[in-house]
Amino acid sequence: MQKIIQALPGYNVNEYLLGLSPPEELWHKIMKIKEDFANTYKTDTARWGKPHISLVNFVQYEMMESRIIHRLKTVAMGSPAFKLELKDYGSFPSHTIYINVLSKIPVQNLVKEIRTETQRLMKLDDDNKPHFMLEPHLTIARKLAPWQYEKGWQEYSHRHFTGRFIADSMLLLKRRVGEKAYQIAERFVFQNLPVMTRQGELF
Repeated sequence: MQKIIQALPGYNVNEYLLGLSPPEELWHKIMKIKEDFANTYKTDTARWGKPHISLVNFVQYEMMESRIIHRLKTVAMGSPAFKLELKDYGSFPSHTIYINVLSKIPVQNLVKEIRTETQRLMKLDDDNKPHFMLEPHLTIARKLAPWQYEKGWQEYSHRHFTGRFIADSMLLLKRRVGEKAYQIAERFVFQNLPVMTRQGELF
């Protein structure tokens, strides 16, 4: 997301994030962990990011939004709800600490389906392609400085966490490029319907 975005004059460009959100009780439990991490290791990014499992993030012109939403609705209609198990902590060395997602396969299958159906619509240009998350995780803190990561991981690698929930929908969030707070663009409920998507209907 650090790339230069050459927007056409007069057209709004948004950052989008599609993810799975835990239910309220678990959401608050994880938010408390993020707040504690932010306070202990002096990092506001832990506080800003709300608990979710990312599926894809991308930048795109706002005028493309309705087409993307239409396509994601089709994916959700054909997708079953599934159980997600969260357990303990993992890290991407030197910058990110997260909660492990044990039930990776249903998430990966969903991401692959989204990629098949929407990849072209989500691509702004050659420098700004959608980023599909095939390693599901729930971020506690990212963009950490080396000392924050080292001290934080020293503590969290020994800590335990368990949580589970049924993922029955996915949430599309958006924000204007350069802004911090996301707003909800659309929620897509998984319906597990037999969806016949004919190529001819796509465009």
